Amino acid sequence: MSTKEVAKPDYSINNSDVVEKYRTAGSISNKALSHVKSLAVEGAKVFDLCQAGDEFLEEEVSKIYNSKKNKVESKGIAFPTSVSPNAIADHLSPISADDEAANLTLKNGDVVKIRLGAQIDGFASIVSDTIVVGSSKSAPVTGKNADLLTAAYKASEAALRVIKPGNKNTDVTKIVDKVAAAYGVKPLEGMLSHNQERNVLTGPNEIIINPSDDQKSQVSPFEFEVGQVFGLDILMTAGEGKVKPSQIRTTIYKLTGNSYQLKLRSSHLVLNEIKRKASQFPFSIKNLDDPTKGKTGLKENCTHGTMIAYDMYQDKDGENIAQVYVTVAITKNGLVKFTSADFDQEVVKSDVELSDELKQLISSSLKVKKAKKEN
Repeated sequence: MSTKEVAKPDYSINNSDVVEKYRTAGSISNKALSHVKSLAVEGAKVFDLCQAGDEFLEEEVSKIYNSKKNKVESKGIAFPTSVSPNAIADHLSPISADDEAANLTLKNGDVVKIRLGAQIDGFASIVSDTIVVGSSKSAPVTGKNADLLTAAYKASEAALRVIKPGNKNTDVTKIVDKVAAAYGVKPLEGMLSHNQERNVLTGPNEIIINPSDDQKSQVSPFEFEVGQVFGLDILMTAGEGKVKPSQIRTTIYKLTGNSYQLKLRSSHLVLNEIKRKASQFPFSIKNLDDPTKGKTGLKENCTHGTMIAYDMYQDKDGENIAQVYVTVAITKNGLVKFTSADFDQEVVKSDVELSDELKQLISSSLKVKKAKKEN
């Protein structure tokens, strides 16, 4: 008597349910980003903004996929809210309101990167955008900062139009360089973007921006294909393109799925707590039951590869960094954005005029043109 094979679930974007989960997570992420932006005013504290973003994500996710018919294995935060001003590259999520080094107070004119994300059933949609505190249509961003923010946005938009079947990851690297050069800024050296899968943010297909000679040989070339999902991360700096380790404590970690016979009890405790609360997604240690403990346990986990740290880096003081992160899918009909940066040219006013070639690329549709049927 033959046993029937159980069909494996289809976790690709060929499955409309999967696409809907990405879209729903993306909608929540975009709303959360707008919420945190609205709070990012002069006098706001970074810790409070991160808390507000995480609480918004958790609350919105708690409202959906609760019935027996559509209940999912997991849902929640795919990337904890980080608010990184000025020369700090990314990942600033203070452990507490008392963390003086990290819990910075925003000032008018600060260039602030906000990053966060939601996931539903392991399908994550992450987003990041950059604002200048105090800017508006009546008080627009101009000069060097306007060039920086515009470069990050335009480079992201240009890159999205290069991410299509038949093109290579190296094509994205080149177009980002070209846009950066037009605005007189530099992409952050060696920053990586990855393909995504269910419960996986960092798949094997990598896109690198501004690689050093050594880094060029470390990233394997590949061609884009229909069905892939990518988190495209563009970071631009007004400096030389190189960042250094920051003195600010790292607070965001992610499990790797690797196993190791850990020696310390604190290592087991922190590993199990993160596994329970975040599964395979990045986790801010401010959300541990006791954030003040576990530093030694985190170190042992990272040393033996059961966790990775989202380390803190920064440019020189005065050299601001801008970021745009979008989650997209390559479909047979073109590129679909699950998250997007909200760029307003009336608020950010750069005087730089792009070449006709770049303007034409950026203004082109993300959808595939359907061939006309012959009579």
